Amino acid sequence: MINESTIETSIAQMFGDLKFNREPQGLYAPLTYMMEIGGKRIRPRLCLTAYALFKDSFTQEILAPAAALEVFHSFTLIHDDIMDKADVRRGMPTVYKKWDENTAILSGDVMSIESYRLIAKAPAQVLPQVLELFSETAAQVCEGQQYDMDFENMKEVPMDEYIKMIGLKTAVLIACAAKIGAIIAGADEESCGHLYKFGYDLGLAFQIADDWLDTYGDTGVFGKAIGGDIINNKKTWLMTHALHKGGKLEAEGSIAPQNGRTGLLEAMGMPIGDTEERTAKINRVKEIYDALGVGEDARHEIIRLHANAMESAGMLGLSGEKYGLLQSYAEKLIGRTK
Repeated sequence: MINESTIETSIAQMFGDLKFNREPQGLYAPLTYMMEIGGKRIRPRLCLTAYALFKDSFTQEILAPAAALEVFHSFTLIHDDIMDKADVRRGMPTVYKKWDENTAILSGDVMSIESYRLIAKAPAQVLPQVLELFSETAAQVCEGQQYDMDFENMKEVPMDEYIKMIGLKTAVLIACAAKIGAIIAGADEESCGHLYKFGYDLGLAFQIADDWLDTYGDTGVFGKAIGGDIINNKKTWLMTHALHKGGKLEAEGSIAPQNGRTGLLEAMGMPIGDTEERTAKINRVKEIYDALGVGEDARHEIIRLHANAMESAGMLGLSGEKYGLLQSYAEKLIGRTK
């Protein structure tokens, strides 16, 4: 049986061996940079974990497609950082800050192409199915990013629309990773479906955890500046929930307007011209979040989604050891906020 140690060793070797030595280096150096600054590798890790539920050893048939998932994810990060005007990624300068926007756009494009080169190494008998899933997921991720940008021009976003957005932008790629691992391992359709649902619910939990960490996390652990979402009025789970809950409590008269929806909308309009103003805005929004209990609400939602994911895992009828692989993966993914 494949254990966690085997998975970790395979991931380390996989990305240690992944090189982009083609010319011109001005195009390929950012790809190497993105791989070298690390990341949690949660998508290839889940792909290998799902595969390990049905197979006893790793071969190139799964290693290359698993790597493709991380390469594709890294491509989306390069472009996302441009759109979000983010200066730091994983504690390091983002590609567009280290080079420039044009380089980041073009290098991101070729990184997307490289992900397809890797996914195409899936076994011939399942390649059409894997490619269809991967391509549909890639399109969905772009759809999620567009919804995210559309939300920037909206004062408020309904929670169901927010969940739809993060489902597309984040959860589907994690779900895809689980299902691709199962497909390549030869799992039946029902098992593939359970693993997709497992990954999807964990993906939602992971994104909400990411939202929580942007407000309540530690910069050294989180890998990027705290409060960026607040400064940019980003429609996170916390902001979306706070506007809804704040409005409801305000209408009931159970919270003062300055600590409810009214106060939050005013805080969103605070100036951010310099460091002092940005800090003041972050602190004010956090005060309102704390008054509304939004941070704790987010943590409860993360736990609920984690439970849903484990329910899907339970439907696979796995042995204790194999179920433990999924349980350990889930705990590590969202353990920062539970």
